[in-house]
Amino acid sequence: MQTCGNCNTQSPDTVPTCPRCGLDLRTHSLTSLARARMQQNDRVSMIRVSISHDCCPACAAAQGAYPKDQVPTLPIEGCSHGLGCRCFYEPVLTEIYP
Repeated sequence: MQTCGNCNTQSPDTVPTCPRCGLDLRTHSLTSLARARMQQNDRVSMIRVSISHDCCPACAAAQGAYPKDQVPTLPIEGCSHGLGCRCFYEPVLTEIYP
């Protein structure tokens, strides 16, 4: 499931635009907005794609840390899990404290 960052409407992974407000979920889902914030943060050196313990093969292949400009978009294309893509982003920090 994807959640629209504008109106909080939840939609299946396969829906490209929010059915309520019409925004593109590839750039305006809560997950996409979190990725964009991490990409803009100077303390984040890389972005990790973390997976669920019972993920599908497509999500298992996407697991790992990526340079900020090469992070795959979530939901993972080709995800075949019955509940949809449950991957999430985690920042890899260069420093923990200011």
